Amino acid sequence: MVGILAAALLVLVLAGLVAWAMSVPQTSVTGPAGWRLPPRERARQQSALAAARWTVGHDEVDGVTRVLLQRTCIGLDGRPEVLEERVFDSFPAHDPLWEARFTEAMANARFRARYLNTEEGHPEQP
Repeated sequence: MVGILAAALLVLVLAGLVAWAMSVPQTSVTGPAGWRLPPRERARQQSALAAARWTVGHDEVDGVTRVLLQRTCIGLDGRPEVLEERVFDSFPAHDPLWEARFTEAMANARFRARYLNTEEGHPEQP
């Protein structure tokens, strides 16, 4: 009888611990593998996020050319990391006027990226 009560108490305690662990907010900054970052790398990541800028990119998906606005920063591994991506314009990749449409869309996207960077307080870079 005492063994059954002890087992039931143990199960209740473990269930309580699991419920508590699930309810605690996860506010720590983690790295690529999910590990908590040391303070120096957390500071580097936060400064990189603060310096994130809007850039222009393009790709082709399912026969459609997309001109993209991408908010990027330099990741902890030193490579660019895309934080946010928006489709600025899209048109068929086999459009006879593809070159003109692409050139105009890229110019307009660059203008929009400069505007967004100015709005966020990032000075124009030469």
